[in-house]
Amino acid sequence: MLTGQRPTNEKFKEGLSLHNFVKAALPDRVVEIIDPILFQESVRGGTTADIHLQCLNSTFEIGLTCSTESPSERMDMSNVITKLCSIRDKLLRPARLHRGI
Repeated sequence: MLTGQRPTNEKFKEGLSLHNFVKAALPDRVVEIIDPILFQESVRGGTTADIHLQCLNSTFEIGLTCSTESPSERMDMSNVITKLCSIRDKLLRPARLHRGI
């Protein structure tokens, strides 16, 4: 959803998977793998690009830990919820500060 890529995309063959594609890009090349529409929407919505990229990195990291091959290595859903709520709060904080809330 965040990359705009399907796991069945032609580029994901010969050992490359969507999981590995994302893993190889984090944390320094997140801009290269995000769906460009997401980045455009964040700038239009008033979220600073730096905060948005930090949050996207965190979201991708959650996705990676939730999609590891071994179920025992996957993140517990209560931790996922906690981390996603933290990301949401970080994204909303600049908007509140900007409006003086």
